[in-house]
Amino acid sequence: MDLTTALSVINSLSIDERIRVVEAVWDGIAADQPVPTITDAQKAELDRRLALHRAAPNDVIPWEVVKQQALERARKQ
Repeated sequence: MDLTTALSVINSLSIDERIRVVEAVWDGIAADQPVPTITDAQKAELDRRLALHRAAPNDVIPWEVVKQQALERARKQ
């Protein structure tokens, strides 16, 4: 089956069925990818950030504040 025919068949499906097709295709793509590796420097940085978080777990900025600040910066550009 060529791509045009396949897309025609897919587009004739219900939305729920098309979503399942997309999920199946995406899962297939993900399964074919090798597991990414991180460098020693990246691991060290992750370990550093995790240690900082564990030392002060309440020292965070709520998502709503981060989002608002980002939107304000974007509007200024």
